[in-house]
Amino acid sequence: MKYPFQDPDLPLEERVRDLVSRLTLDEKIELMCQYQTEIPRLGVQKYKHGTEGAHGVAWLGEATVFPQNTGLACTWNPELMREIGSVIAEEARVYYQRDRAINGLTVWAPTVDLERDPRWGRTEEAYGEDPHLTGELSTGLVKGMQGDHPFYYKTVATLKHFYGNNNEADRGSASVSIDPRNKREYYLKAFEAPFREGKAGSMMTAYNGINGTPCNLNHEVNDIVKQEWGMDGFVVGDAGDVLGTVMDHHYVASYAEAVAGSVKAGIDSITDDQDIAFRALRDALEQGLLEEEHLDHALRNTFRVRFRLGEFDPEERNPYSRVPESKLCAPEHAELSLRAARESIVLLKNDGLLPLPRDPLKSAAVIGPLANEAFTDWYSGTPPYRITPLQGVQAKAGDRNVQFHTGLDQVRLRSAVSGTYVALSSEEQGILLAGTSASADAAVFERNDWGWGSVTLRLVSSGKFVTETETGLQAAADEARGWFVKEAFGFEALADGSFMMKNWEGKPILLDEHGRLVVGGLEETGAPFTIETVQDGIAEAVAAAASAETAIVFVGNSPFINGKETVDRPDITLPPAQQALIQAVFEANPHTVVVIVGGYPFAVNWEQEHVPAILFTSHAGQELGHAVADVLYGDYNPGGRLNMTWYKSTEQLPDIMDYDIIKGKRTYQYFDGDVLYPFGHGLSYSHFEYSSLTLSHPKITAEGSVTVTVAVRNESQLAGDEVVQLYVKADTSRVIRPLKTLKSFLRVHLAAGASETVTFELKAEDLAFWDVTRERYCVESGTYTLMAGPSSGRLPVTAVLQVEGETIPPRKLREPVRAVNYNDYQGVFLDECREGGESIRLTRDSGWIAFHDADLGDSPATFEARVSGHIKGGDIVITTGSPDGPTVGSCRVLPTGGRQAWSTVEADLKGLTGRADVFLIMKGEVQISWFRIA
Repeated sequence: MKYPFQDPDLPLEERVRDLVSRLTLDEKIELMCQYQTEIPRLGVQKYKHGTEGAHGVAWLGEATVFPQNTGLACTWNPELMREIGSVIAEEARVYYQRDRAINGLTVWAPTVDLERDPRWGRTEEAYGEDPHLTGELSTGLVKGMQGDHPFYYKTVATLKHFYGNNNEADRGSASVSIDPRNKREYYLKAFEAPFREGKAGSMMTAYNGINGTPCNLNHEVNDIVKQEWGMDGFVVGDAGDVLGTVMDHHYVASYAEAVAGSVKAGIDSITDDQDIAFRALRDALEQGLLEEEHLDHALRNTFRVRFRLGEFDPEERNPYSRVPESKLCAPEHAELSLRAARESIVLLKNDGLLPLPRDPLKSAAVIGPLANEAFTDWYSGTPPYRITPLQGVQAKAGDRNVQFHTGLDQVRLRSAVSGTYVALSSEEQGILLAGTSASADAAVFERNDWGWGSVTLRLVSSGKFVTETETGLQAAADEARGWFVKEAFGFEALADGSFMMKNWEGKPILLDEHGRLVVGGLEETGAPFTIETVQDGIAEAVAAAASAETAIVFVGNSPFINGKETVDRPDITLPPAQQALIQAVFEANPHTVVVIVGGYPFAVNWEQEHVPAILFTSHAGQELGHAVADVLYGDYNPGGRLNMTWYKSTEQLPDIMDYDIIKGKRTYQYFDGDVLYPFGHGLSYSHFEYSSLTLSHPKITAEGSVTVTVAVRNESQLAGDEVVQLYVKADTSRVIRPLKTLKSFLRVHLAAGASETVTFELKAEDLAFWDVTRERYCVESGTYTLMAGPSSGRLPVTAVLQVEGETIPPRKLREPVRAVNYNDYQGVFLDECREGGESIRLTRDSGWIAFHDADLGDSPATFEARVSGHIKGGDIVITTGSPDGPTVGSCRVLPTGGRQAWSTVEADLKGLTGRADVFLIMKGEVQISWFRIA
């Protein structure tokens, strides 16, 4: 029997509804999770939502690996992103064809979270601090992943994590405070373009809460993403967040409530323990928390996507149905990986040392702990090969002309109690025990100090890392990596000069009765060790540098240590040991190049002041070494640009939990101090000049647009890439506006001596800000300065545009005003109001919110507010002009018995007339949802 849903000529919605209508309730429940069950009677196969593919297909086997996302963002090339997305889709299709039940086509990428703080542990995964750049690059990747067929998807992109996800500490329990302007102008803006322009078919919510509500319960998934932006695919929860709603957020008391709230809020697929989720769904239905129609709605969203992936149609109708096996790790994909790695490299500084000459008489010392590494990260695929920087330089300069040293010490460990050395067990390969008194028989380790209490030990004889196993410490790991990095150890200095060794959890390392090194309990005292240096790494590096024409020092981070998923960075500097290595090498050889290989910005202030040339690359995948060497030796002219501001120190940053980029002066848009490298910075071996910026019209209306042209010339004798960047600044405004905002960009290739006129289209709506007084975007009348150049810190050409837009009217306070729509604040953060909407809470004993330019009319008499007094209650004082201005009224807020226990208070007002700035001073445990003055 052929069902209507199996007829490919019927309209999609008719097919989807027909299929879902034929499912039993039990079948519907078992289709609500990540691993969707098989329905043989209907010909529905097993399906898995969620193949990892951040920068190449991951976790399934060998696949082409591209640079980390933060590196791809430094290309400033949406078309390149589209090509990469297409490759990810092709290789995902190959794996899907091998096993359709396990290898799905809904790919969990790209990561669209904005990086307003460089300490975030997952900075490597996203595209930077700017919503326009992130939106354009994400849109490019989405288009490539989903293909250009009008009906069939190549794969489906799942944007993550919606939203305000930029800290790892307490990410599963914390709620971040984001007011309407920050939300609309910054955090949501990055997600909007991939949905509106890229037509992304899926999205994942974040672990954190927004203004008191866990993201999987956030009504904005339905209200904004699905309705306002028109997303017609499905939304998936992040792994374990139904459990987390109960266990971490403590938001609801039962899994039934959690799953019901998630589904109603727009979650269509649950990524959680499936047995628990199935039971919770049944409980929710039995308790009346969910109706079967809620499941139908969610399943229509997931199956709408599965239909468009071609699962239910003849293969000949779907152009993506049979991808040749040869496309997996294809040579052309490797070429694209190399191109992406080259385009992503940023030349931070060059005093003329680069490019290095390709001269058989010129030697190079390749130095540093990252010189012979090509790291992958947690979301990387398994590359078919890896080219390290050392290999890349050797291919350019020849093995004979290249000396190499990691710059790391080689050490022996000795028990400070027995005096015996740590050695390999003779019975069991790799087992470590303190069992020899002869130093010649001791195990020798390469000690890498990554800073902040994290050290790895690599056995010199085998190249294996010391790792924690069930039987004790063993030199058995190929890499220092994992969700829990059991190859990272701490060495706590003791008063007598010995060290206490601790594992990744802070547990002490002991010696058992057999002398084996084992992990003890937290309450136990570890065995002290002394560290004897066999070879001084810095001395060896200095000797190599002094004997070479050029020293190239490779430093940076491990993607698994001191900054990763679940762990934020403790600082933004390089590890002290790496800084010491750079300084010693530079003193030995002033012709030193520093190459930073990392997933984050670094505060390399000393290096910028002293070292003549500095490059930055992310962990750039399988072609890292070739790409870096191509740039070092001039076979590729660097054109990458920074996707984040590089600050001088963490002292320039607010608390990592401060999500207000406006008041906190975060990112290039609002930060007004001196930085190390500005957003968009990047040098070239070519020299480009900007001669003019012209507008097609000097004046436009709020519905109009203007064509902007920028003339750029390559003044050098070398072809190269320039990234032309267009920024806008509102010259005057009723509210605080950015110092500048990126509105468009284009990466262009210019031959030596060539010129190009770059054209941008700027719409008046691109100049809008979120007007909290009317809860909508507003294009203000006034003048706007347009600026173009090679970075946000160098904008040599400008023009002024006149816009005939709106003048924001005075605030009206007679009708209820949401408290979160303030103009300014101090000492408060946003929380939920379960009656509807959001509320304002205090972060300390007192604080205030301000509402500017309010039209109060003729002597309003009453202040009314919806409040919670929690356990102790408090007070609200109304002033004008400033927080210390004249008091016009006050009221007592009595305890209400809980944060979500609400009551209404009133107060008489005196002397409040005309137009004024109104301040609500809150004291105690006051929480305000809305107020009015009438």
